[in-house]
Amino acid sequence: MKPTRRTLLVAASLLAVSVAAVRTASLPSRLSDQDFWRLSSEFSEEDGSFRSDNLLSNEMGLQYVVPDLMKVAKPGRAYMGVGPEQNFTYIVATKPAMAFIVDIRRGNLDLQLMYKALFELSSDRSEFVSRLFAKKRPDGLTPKSTASEIFAKFWNVETSDQLYNENLQAITNLLEKKHGFALSKLDRDGIEYVYHAFYWFGPRLQYSSTGNFGGGNQPTYADLMTATDLDGVNRGYLASEDNFRFLKDLESKNLLVPVVGNFGGPKAIRAVGRYLKEQGAVVSTFYLSNVEMYLQQDGIWGNFCNSVSSLPLDDSSTFIRSVRGGGLGPGFGLGSELGNMMQDTKGCRP
Repeated sequence: MKPTRRTLLVAASLLAVSVAAVRTASLPSRLSDQDFWRLSSEFSEEDGSFRSDNLLSNEMGLQYVVPDLMKVAKPGRAYMGVGPEQNFTYIVATKPAMAFIVDIRRGNLDLQLMYKALFELSSDRSEFVSRLFAKKRPDGLTPKSTASEIFAKFWNVETSDQLYNENLQAITNLLEKKHGFALSKLDRDGIEYVYHAFYWFGPRLQYSSTGNFGGGNQPTYADLMTATDLDGVNRGYLASEDNFRFLKDLESKNLLVPVVGNFGGPKAIRAVGRYLKEQGAVVSTFYLSNVEMYLQQDGIWGNFCNSVSSLPLDDSSTFIRSVRGGGLGPGFGLGSELGNMMQDTKGCRP
């Protein structure tokens, strides 16, 4: 019997689904609470130091590379990164099955745990922004509201002490009681510290707000969330409900794992690599910020290069680097550029 056009289309669709399933089956569809905490704890190194709290990016040009990144990065793989919220924008662009955020500061792990709780607690972008800054949700926002409309509505909303206290309690309850994470007093204090900064400064929060290196002429949180790529398209993690839901789903399934680690250290990157190899996974993207500059200054870039070469890579695995310039103007921090991971670590030893 000759197959009909409809039969062929159905078969093609089923084949596409099965191929996608094979491509993503190597990584778990969900981590248990115990496995999430075990991976985060066992992969981590000792707490280190940096010159700033780094509670948010100062990279106004971080979206400029996203269109090119989306052409090369393969979805359903593993994402790696460093630092705060800019990772979320690169994650929604590359659609990984799992993500690891490796940062030298324990404070960044606490920041990521705060974000995890807020994603899980919030039903949509407007509720997320309300909880993040402890501000009552204004009227008139819908699922179709742009990021610019959302932040314009929240900009002059009075911060609420009551919401701050309620949200902080909800964050710790979710992490400790729902998930059962064994937070130390240091972690509880760290989560309170970072959440208080968001409450205190609101959408006006800047990289330099908490006494960080640099002046005050830097983008605010609102500036970063309403930024665009070079074509004027906002590709940020709060640009759409679809972007928000992708992250909420990843966080709710414990698939974004924060790790404490020095990029030039002996353990964290290699531990992530061993885990990914055991799962048969490949790293699609590794956001570096400008960490390599500090590694070179400390004479340990070679250690980092060797660790990266031990990761499961292919010819599409891509670095995202933060760079000076890019026509952003004074005071607007860093732009971004892409690099091929295999080519850039060629000659390094696993």
